[in-house]
Amino acid sequence: MNWREEYRNRRMSAAKAVKSIRSGDRVWIQPSCGTPKPLIDALVERGPELIDVELVHMKTLGEAIYTKPEFDGHFRVRGLFLGDNVREAVAAGRADYTPIFLSEIEGLFESGALPLDVVLMQVSPPDAHGFVSLSTTVDCTMTAIRCAKTVIAEVNERAPRTHGDTAVHVSQISMFVETSRPLLELHTEPFTEMHLKVARNVAALIPDGATLQPGIGGISEAVLHCLDDKRDLGIHTEMCPDGVVDLMEAGIINGSRKTLHRGKAVAAFVLGTQKLFDYIHENPAFEFRPIAYVNDPFVVAQNDRMVAINSALQVDLTGQVCADSLGTKPYSGFGGQIDFIRGAARSRGGVPIIALPSTACGGKVSRIVPVLEPGAGVVTSRGDVHYVVTEHGIAYLHGKTLRERAEALIGIADPRFKQELEDFAVKAHYLERKAPVLA
Repeated sequence: MNWREEYRNRRMSAAKAVKSIRSGDRVWIQPSCGTPKPLIDALVERGPELIDVELVHMKTLGEAIYTKPEFDGHFRVRGLFLGDNVREAVAAGRADYTPIFLSEIEGLFESGALPLDVVLMQVSPPDAHGFVSLSTTVDCTMTAIRCAKTVIAEVNERAPRTHGDTAVHVSQISMFVETSRPLLELHTEPFTEMHLKVARNVAALIPDGATLQPGIGGISEAVLHCLDDKRDLGIHTEMCPDGVVDLMEAGIINGSRKTLHRGKAVAAFVLGTQKLFDYIHENPAFEFRPIAYVNDPFVVAQNDRMVAINSALQVDLTGQVCADSLGTKPYSGFGGQIDFIRGAARSRGGVPIIALPSTACGGKVSRIVPVLEPGAGVVTSRGDVHYVVTEHGIAYLHGKTLRERAEALIGIADPRFKQELEDFAVKAHYLERKAPVLA
């Protein structure tokens, strides 16, 4: 039987395909813009007849209906990175959060520590040789395919075909559900003047010829906006956003000085809009690979002048970074932060950056804090932190004493909170109260 016959024989409706999922199964859902919505919708329809199906994924797009209270006992999410569609369920105890480095997730599948029964994913149509493409989202899905017993693919006519380690042969897939629909998009909020102020300070640390992990969000998009005067930049990142497209078309990002995968923008997945999907389609300038490779700190470090740009919710006066929780409430996840911070720190000429606005809640709350909120998780330890950047400047912490760290971080805090921070630093014996200058 040739691959075309295999493919025809395994085509079916989404409702029929998800009939293969049984109570007690553990299901990997391809995340981000690869979220296979028709398969998820069909599975949710079966919800009342299923018990204890565990859904494992990172940040998915769209509404996660399976987290609603009425599906308690039928579905339970194991979130490896949380999006806004599952946070409430985690906070209410109906879903779980796993703190883990993205680079180590695939090892759980391979070792049997987190065995998978089923994969739900979205792919492009097969090519002339019977290979579909994982399209926008390789991440952990390629490894999940190898480890799971059953693989169900939504074959979306509109999914872009991408280069790199993205090809899966029809023979490796159990069932095919054909669709033709727009991919789910992530529209980031337009960056603000505050984001631009932070971004300009970050951009000052980026040399020509740097390789970037740009991150996502207002600051990251603003940083990309501030790079028009740079030359010969490269990309090595778990997640590639819309903002790279204009820089690549302008020749500012060309990868010509990369020391690893020269000339290629290396990523594990994209998170953006149709503009980005159109740009990566059949574009050999991109090379998509599994996160276990892309985020491996030893791989990251092979890029000279590696600039890692990551965000934080809070930074305390000793340099500890909370990025995944609001107190005891999980908010997002480790993501690639520590993978890339450590990789950039070991890169020749590398620049590991934590970038954040100095305040939150409309300026009412300082993000530079005396101590982290009770229960807050430390994603990046004070020993790993190098640069902390706000709109008020740049603090370099690596190798610094507690006194030097407190001074530097107070220096980039919002002026409205500096006295409070200094008072705490004195009380904690990080600083000595300066004597008033006598006339």
